[in-house]
Parts: sequence; C-alpha cells; structure tokens
Amino acid sequence: MLAKIAVKNVSKNFVSDKAVYVLPVVDDISLEVESGKFLAIIGPSGCGKSTLMKMLTGFERPDTGHIVVDGKPHDRPDRNSILISQHGSVFPWMTVRRNLMFGLDHDDRKSAELADHYAELVGLKGFENAYPHELSGGMLKRVEIARALVVKPEILYMDEPFSALDALTNLKMRKELLRILDEERHTVVLITHDVEEAIHLADRIIVLSKRPARIQASFDVSFQHPRKLSSPEAQKLKESILRELGL
Repeated sequence: MLAKIAVKNVSKNFVSDKAVYVLPVVDDISLEVESGKFLAIIGPSGCGKSTLMKMLTGFERPDTGHIVVDGKPHDRPDRNSILISQHGSVFPWMTVRRNLMFGLDHDDRKSAELADHYAELVGLKGFENAYPHELSGGMLKRVEIARALVVKPEILYMDEPFSALDALTNLKMRKELLRILDEERHTVVLITHDVEEAIHLADRIIVLSKRPARIQASFDVSFQHPRKLSSPEAQKLKESILRELGL
C-alpha cells in the first residue's frame, strides 16, 4: 500500500550568518504515514520537532533526503494539507463565520452555509457572528480547527496546537478532535511534547532524540478509542515512552 506521506533520509542544518558554524538539527529521518492514520511525534524541547514539521508542510526544504506525498515530491505548501500551529491564526477583525469563509472559492451563500456547518461541527453553533475577543481560548482553538477542516484538506499537520490551553480545556479539545476525525477521516501528523496527549490521540508514536533529531523509538498504539489514560496498557506505554525520553 502506497504511504500517504513518506519521509526518506531527511536531514536539515542551520547555518549561521557568514557560515561561521553549522548546527545539525534533523539527522537522517525516515518515516511513513498511511492514509487516514494519526501519527504523533514527540521529543525533548529544542530537539528539532518544529523544524521537521516545517519540512513536512513544505515551508522548509531538507538539505538532504526528500518528502513524498501521494507518491509525488512535496517541497512547498499546497491545498491538500493545512497546518494548525500553537501560535494561532484567527483574524481578530473578522467574525467566526467570516474567519471560516476566508479562502473559500464558493459564492458568499455557499461559503456561509459551509462555514456554519463547520462551526456547528466544532461546537460553535450560536457563535457564528461573534468576534475572536468575545471567545475563550478553547473556543478560539475550535475556530482554528474549523478553519482547517472547512477547506477539506486531506492532511492535517498539528504543531503543539493545544499547548497554550489549561489542562481541562486541553482534554476537552482532544476529545472534540477525536469526535471530528471519527466523522471526517483525515491523515494527521501531530508534533507534541505531551506524552499523554500522544497516547490519547495517535495510532503510532515516534520518539525523537535530542538535537540533532533522530528517530529513537516507535510505538504502535493498538488499543481502541475511547482510551482511558489510567488503564494499565496506557500507563505501560507511557512509562516506555518516558524511559526513551530519559525520564
């Protein structure tokens, strides 16, 4: 079966001004993600996770190796994939509906209908005319997810999307994401530093080493949703991942 995403021997260095020094950041990473699967990538702070994500999304090019999506070279952003980052991307001067309509090719009526559908899907029915400053942090994250889904991407790239949320809202958003993915199947790649988040969401978890990032371990998450993080199998997996992280 052809992988949806194939990363083949990818490496990336940062070069200082005037090439005074070269800093290896990502070193010879190879991995594959099947269509409709959820991959979580976890590693220590500063190990190169976000640099790897920039290459996966096409915002950075690897120095060596290559990335293939649907059997074709992938070296720039495209409409078949979208990134949800930790920094947020909601336009503060637009209502929820207008944020969701942004970038759609339909006429205003069809775009508004589609925007309202996705607002309802993420639990924002009744807030279509609200502005971002009128929403909580968790609601803003729902707007971002809806903005990503409304353009019908095949791949969702997520770079620590819930890291700024409090623990309870984080858990609610993870459950909401799983519910949405159960309705609309996407291929997902998540970058996270949260072991429990990775176990809660992913089909497979890859652990990266300290910089330069290399694949240190890979774990299949075989138990079914809904998952109890307090279950013996989840706790055993958590301990194995933490061991790989030196904790």
